[in-house]
Amino acid sequence: MNVQAINCSMKNDFGCDWLLRPHPIATYILLSAMSLITVTLNLLVIISISHFKQLHTPTNLLLLSLAAADLLVGFLMLFPISLLGGCWLFGDLVCVLYFVVDHSVTSASIGSMVFISVDRYLAICDPLCYTIKVTKTRVDISVLLCWSASFLFNCLCSMDNLKQPGRFNTCVGECVNVVSYVAGMTDLFLSFIGPITVIVILYTRVFMVAVSHARAMHSRVGSVTLQGPAIKSSELKAARTLGVLVVVFIVCIMPYFCVAISGQNTLLNASSATFIISMFYLNSCLNPMIYAIFYPWFRKSMKLIVTLQILKPDFQQPNIM
Repeated sequence: MNVQAINCSMKNDFGCDWLLRPHPIATYILLSAMSLITVTLNLLVIISISHFKQLHTPTNLLLLSLAAADLLVGFLMLFPISLLGGCWLFGDLVCVLYFVVDHSVTSASIGSMVFISVDRYLAICDPLCYTIKVTKTRVDISVLLCWSASFLFNCLCSMDNLKQPGRFNTCVGECVNVVSYVAGMTDLFLSFIGPITVIVILYTRVFMVAVSHARAMHSRVGSVTLQGPAIKSSELKAARTLGVLVVVFIVCIMPYFCVAISGQNTLLNASSATFIISMFYLNSCLNPMIYAIFYPWFRKSMKLIVTLQILKPDFQQPNIM
């Protein structure tokens, strides 16, 4: 059985009673600031893609799904912040729902990353058929299935807890989520091993094709024409940007899942557990920052949103691409 718990003795994924140990004020400030920044920036991404019709592309719809997941992660981050100095205060039902929603949102975020990798693979490696294979309708259906499957799977994993919230608690103020070994291993494969394998394979292929294209363009040899159709420079830039997104994603979640795979979670001290949790949540905070660095359209739309120009009656959508 895989037991995840938050209680008065604070037994959880990261060891016993670490949450009740003294934490420097910097920990509270760091996680609170990270939560605020995560919610604010991802909200700007959601408003940008939703409001400006020019941004309604299949790739941006996948980014919208990722931003929605990151936004929810920012809100969910407030729960562990509130628990750094005490017991679970929100009741047994909220405890179970917290674990279900938290794991579902994380799964949906990882699923969005996989779809983004598939999108870039088709755009770079099969550009002629990209517009035929990747349509807004298909992306919408894929995103809907991703979120639905994530919630359904995690509800099934926590079915016993949902039927009788608090059945595994041993004291007041405890929050325990018990998952069977089979469900835990299945989740580990579906949420980490499988997606990471797919992402690495697809982006390795994308990288090889992009490098080959860049070399051919640099040497001004017609090898690209011989190897396949020419790739748009915008697609290459998008692949580079989303490649950075994927690398940051892997770096941020790797510590958490490495600990889960090794089974050494009960040996972590408070500092190590705080670092792993911070790294896991940091990914949701960094994603919109990557957009701001690499995407001019996000910087332009963010300026229009922050200055409230989009609320003016005479506002006309500019060319932000």
